[in-house]
Amino acid sequence: MSSLFTPFHIDSPNGGITLENRAVIAPMCQYACTDGIANDWHLTHWAGLLNGGSAMVFLEATAVTPDGRISPGCLGIWDDAHATALGDNLRRARAQAPHTPICIQLAHAGRKASSAAPWDGGKLLALEAGGWQTRAPSALAHGDGERAPSALSTAEIAELVQAFADAAKRAKAIGIEAVELHAAHGYLLHQFLSPIANQRDDAYGGDFEGRIRFPLEVLSAVRAVFDGPVGLRVSATDWVEGGWTPEETVAFCARAKALGADFAHISTAGVSPLQKIPAAPGFQLPFAQQVKAATGMPTIGVGLITEAHQADQAVADSMVDVVAVARAVLFNPRWLWEVAAQLDGRLKASPQFIRSLPAHARHIFGDKPIGQR
Repeated sequence: MSSLFTPFHIDSPNGGITLENRAVIAPMCQYACTDGIANDWHLTHWAGLLNGGSAMVFLEATAVTPDGRISPGCLGIWDDAHATALGDNLRRARAQAPHTPICIQLAHAGRKASSAAPWDGGKLLALEAGGWQTRAPSALAHGDGERAPSALSTAEIAELVQAFADAAKRAKAIGIEAVELHAAHGYLLHQFLSPIANQRDDAYGGDFEGRIRFPLEVLSAVRAVFDGPVGLRVSATDWVEGGWTPEETVAFCARAKALGADFAHISTAGVSPLQKIPAAPGFQLPFAQQVKAATGMPTIGVGLITEAHQADQAVADSMVDVVAVARAVLFNPRWLWEVAAQLDGRLKASPQFIRSLPAHARHIFGDKPIGQR
């Protein structure tokens, strides 16, 4: 059997989760909410993802405060009403698919909040056009000519630590099995890590120890209230000279593991428009491999993983423990079915789909009989 279709266990205080294969769906923002409330779009979107055969589905970046949304259309879990709407839609989506663990990505966008949706340009929104004042480690704008964020006070930092913990408690109450803290792609936790965005001169800035302090405080607070798997998504490099480095990523993940992090999900970039990304198939996998080799943490790799043998080889070569796929699945929701057909893998699916399989793929759901009167 291919390496991609072997099980993998992620441990945690409550016993953890055993993934049935090594392919998961990475978080993908949908920009489909009104005031952060999950709706029918999420119901249908999640039901589709849950029928794709992946071992775990990561929900999109979900804001822990209203000003932490990337855009006015982003999902939120900052109070019980938002958690109830999210939980109701998720419960109904899960009823239409085989059981698949859910991981929620808890996030705050920091200075990249208050932005238009990508198809509306993705730029910072003016206050008079539905935008809001953003907050960040330092009063430094993300892009030239943009409105600068307000620098967070130490009291506000403490409030945000609590906001992440409260969001994790709400996630647990609605049956979500895992939490991922978004410390990548230029959002708030990443902004604290990177000297490009963090130029504070207090205990939350300066050297490596200062810059990792807030993200680790968030991790500790979430770990204290959530007993399922808790991990971090980290940008391993800013792709900008003088920015966050792969070596710092390894050291940060080791510290996170010591504080109870159960997995690392490794991406890159996002904190500066000056980034120069040498994108190519699997270009981020070597960074994940560094983290896995140095820390022993269960490690997820992501980034232009689109082919069956490419995904399988990444696991077989111990570059990563798990591969994450995102936009390829938006384009082809049955991507993993096709991969399983090529690699002789086995998946779960709703019985309504079984008769759809062509002859070369009928093995992927095992030996279920297909009768007809």
